[in-house]
Amino acid sequence: MHESIEFQMSLLLAVALAGHLLSSLVRQPAVVGQIIAGLLVGPSLFGWITYTHFVANIAHLGAIVLLFVVGLEFRARELAAVRPFIIAVAGVLVPWVAGYLLARGFGFESSRALLIGVALSATSIAITADTLRELGRLQTPAARLIIGAAVIDDVLALLALSLAEQLGSGNIVPLAIMLMLVKAAAFIGLGTIIGTMILSRIAHHVDQSRFAERSPEFVFVLGMLTAFVYAMVAEYLGLSAIVGAFVAGIVFEGIKVTHSRSVHIGAEYVRAAFGAVFFVSLGVLADLRVLHTDTLWFAAALTLVALLSKFVGCGLTARLTGSGVRDSLIIGVGMAPRGEVAMVIALLALNRGIIAQPAYVALVLMSLATTLVVPVLLRNWLFKNQETTG
Repeated sequence: MHESIEFQMSLLLAVALAGHLLSSLVRQPAVVGQIIAGLLVGPSLFGWITYTHFVANIAHLGAIVLLFVVGLEFRARELAAVRPFIIAVAGVLVPWVAGYLLARGFGFESSRALLIGVALSATSIAITADTLRELGRLQTPAARLIIGAAVIDDVLALLALSLAEQLGSGNIVPLAIMLMLVKAAAFIGLGTIIGTMILSRIAHHVDQSRFAERSPEFVFVLGMLTAFVYAMVAEYLGLSAIVGAFVAGIVFEGIKVTHSRSVHIGAEYVRAAFGAVFFVSLGVLADLRVLHTDTLWFAAALTLVALLSKFVGCGLTARLTGSGVRDSLIIGVGMAPRGEVAMVIALLALNRGIIAQPAYVALVLMSLATTLVVPVLLRNWLFKNQETTG
């Protein structure tokens, strides 16, 4: 691809718009058209765009903004609920064990099978959240359980990754695992409390002052600054940047302004551009030219196990903890996308020599398949003829 940043950004946004048009023609969520568009223009077919450092960085920004926008829809107390935690634990353990057993059945040694299992354990909150947002369903009980459980799920998946690496090396350090858990709980708790106490007061003070008349965008910029600072701190602590962005969104959820530009509206416009590039990048990342029959069989088996294990682990647990049948189905399906989370784990394992290229491609295909099928199932099965505005 041409090295000019302007050209690369123009092409990425053009592809994102094409994805919107494609999804509109087939009446599917925008993320489906954007991922397919990414596959078409990526190395798999035309080769117009490759997953360069620039594309990766822009996609990373898109994921951060997307989760910040999702966080703006949630209150802090919803993260402390017991049910999302129980669903998240089951949603990590069942796919991890199922993925490990499947990989062992395909001849992978134990250390590689553990990492493949971890890749199946994480949920891509971005995919389901954006689909639910597009369908106007982010405020439903099932959606809120999904988002709450998916955030905890990502933290637990990182713990599972740490444990799998230690088991693979034969050097298990329980203290390191406990430390990561404590850091995650402390970051989410303190980040929410400190942000709510300090940033909300700053925003309110600025909004009620004459300064807001001269600089009405100040509170919005403060919100975006918080999103990236929280994302940076989360990564520094060994967590996912998107977890930090989500917590920042929760901080600004309750900040209402009268004289300043709305953080919610401004962030939504930023999400529309950079979030779309993020979904396009998922398609660009995959190179289907390296496929072989064995890889296809393994990818198909991985996809089936990935869908069923989340469906059972999360959906059945939701049913056992009080959700109705339909909401349990929605939670089981909504927790199934692996998306960028599994791809990051797979790329990490590839770069460290834990898995080879065929296994990596199979994991990418599994991630894409679960990412593509879940929005379709949500729109055309569970929420058919029930779209709302909002």
